[in-house]
Amino acid sequence: MYPGATNEAGMSSRTRARIAVLKGGRSAEREVSLVSGRECAAALRGEGFDVVEIDAGQDLPEVLSRARPDVVFNALHGRWGEDGCVQGILEWLGIPYTHSGVLASALAMDKARAKQVFAAADLPVAESLLTSAEAARSGHPMSPPYVVKPVNEGSSVGVYLVHEAANAPAQLGPEMPETVMVERYVPGRELTTTVMGDRALAVTDIVADGWYDYHAKYSPGGSRHVVPAAVPEEVAAACLDYALRAHRALGCRGVSRADFRWDESRGVEGLIILEVNTQPGMTPTSLAPEQAAHCGIGFGELVRWMVEDASCGR
Repeated sequence: MYPGATNEAGMSSRTRARIAVLKGGRSAEREVSLVSGRECAAALRGEGFDVVEIDAGQDLPEVLSRARPDVVFNALHGRWGEDGCVQGILEWLGIPYTHSGVLASALAMDKARAKQVFAAADLPVAESLLTSAEAARSGHPMSPPYVVKPVNEGSSVGVYLVHEAANAPAQLGPEMPETVMVERYVPGRELTTTVMGDRALAVTDIVADGWYDYHAKYSPGGSRHVVPAAVPEEVAAACLDYALRAHRALGCRGVSRADFRWDESRGVEGLIILEVNTQPGMTPTSLAPEQAAHCGIGFGELVRWMVEDASCGR
């Protein structure tokens, strides 16, 4: 935005606007959200905004009413912050906010419904089914190898891989919800692409020693990010195309990130989309800021753009 311009929220870029950064919350991804929120708040202060950090609790409407922010920067991850719940509160209060709106957030967080949207948009997805956690513990819902995961969590929380030679079904922990998704395991590499507005930024190859789980995502040294990914040109082009199409099909706004698996033995036909994250991580090891930096967009510039893009009715 040029100096003095006004964004969708009616906020002048020359005004010392008050930004409320929502972080923490009560999902399984609370600790990561606290770090994301801290990093974004620091960057926004560096951009000249008046920033208040809010650990989102059940009194959030009252806290926001007292804080009287011009814009909410949503740095929450997981349930209640990424699934349309907080977005609904912000719509009710009439406070412009970042990232996707109520419907897109709810759709993207529900893996089964998101896959239906992807399939309708002619995007490649893996075979999957929904079943109860108890049934998944009792026997193989499909022939191995497959993955069992919650239908509405992110950051690889509660993801179980059942190998091809496994005799026993998944030994699911007590944290698993009543309904789970069972998805055909796709061998190969983990690729991801960030979308910023109407632009797909880059393709990152995520290299981990083992399964790319919660620890590998957020622990220093848990994984290595190669950006741009050393993949064939047609595969990189497909990632950019699929990520932007998925973003639009779900109705996402602001920044999102699409995750892929790529079976390189099959060429571009081996690429499938796993999910779209409407609130991608904003920590020092996160993928979206790395891709933005690769495109010449610094962290401060990225978070400023997100604030200037904020609105209601998303």
